[in-house]
Amino acid sequence: MDATNHEVRSGVVGMRRRTFLELMAGTLALGVSQGCAGRSGQGGAPRAHGPLDATAWRAERRYLETRFGRIAYVERGTGAAALFLHGFPLNGFQWRGAIERLSAHRRCVAPDFLGLGYTEVAESQSYAPSEQVDMLVTVLDKLSISTVDVVANDSGGAIAQLFVTRHPDRVRTLLLTNCDVETECPPAAVLPVIEMARKGAYVDQWLAPWLADKALARSDQGIGGMTYTRPAELSDEAIETYFAPLVRSPRGRDQVHAYTLALEANSLAGIGPALARSTVPTRILWGTGDTIFSQSSADHLDRAFGNSRGVRRVPGARLFFPEEYPDLIAEEARALWGVR
Repeated sequence: MDATNHEVRSGVVGMRRRTFLELMAGTLALGVSQGCAGRSGQGGAPRAHGPLDATAWRAERRYLETRFGRIAYVERGTGAAALFLHGFPLNGFQWRGAIERLSAHRRCVAPDFLGLGYTEVAESQSYAPSEQVDMLVTVLDKLSISTVDVVANDSGGAIAQLFVTRHPDRVRTLLLTNCDVETECPPAAVLPVIEMARKGAYVDQWLAPWLADKALARSDQGIGGMTYTRPAELSDEAIETYFAPLVRSPRGRDQVHAYTLALEANSLAGIGPALARSTVPTRILWGTGDTIFSQSSADHLDRAFGNSRGVRRVPGARLFFPEEYPDLIAEEARALWGVR
């Protein structure tokens, strides 16, 4: 009886030991796998799937250490890369719907500009659009990305024009939505915002009240009524994602004011000849309900680019329609990229 009990106990101990070793091996393998998946540009980009709501976006956010500061970005998909440039005062979250639809075709990268979103800007760093371009080049280099398809909106469109003229060899295609042009940079509607920022009052007068009162943010007096086609559909989580990092810390407030002031000078002055020389296939989408940028600016871009693929007007759509019409962005991007 004692011998039998001893054998049973020995067998149980052996099984427990084997189970423990198997679990440890599995845990180590999982750790190695997750470590490799998280090193964008160093062995593989994140391959996440599923909806990109605020929770998923936050979970997939990464940071790159650069001389410009810690650049926040989200990346999804594999293969040839696409670079998504957001508007003011938003961040890369603006492109979540388009990235959901396009990550099957491209390695989609959406950084937050210096002064907006979750990017942490280095001390004494300039926020000028030219510096934003240099930051993007650094980000692409760190991610081992040589060429991109660029998709841009609003002030991100001005930066995209600077990028494609200064680094034409790094851009395969360009998809522009309502944005600055040489003759409207900045648009007149932004001048009062620049004056508020000069006084250090922009955050307190506009952004903080919108963050505190989501209904106000969606109203005619808020960002919803100003720039969204269907403001009632602007979610609480989107408002939080856009404005919380700009409102809830002194650093965020200082950074967004600095970004705003950097919009004052016409960063596109004299760019016309360079756009005319551009051979990059360029497509323009323009919302006809936009009250920030002139409708004539769409035709200006069409004439300015040496390889324009024409303008598609979106009836009634306002400035930030790329967020509201991700299927349209995906449709136009796929056509420009030559994929189905």
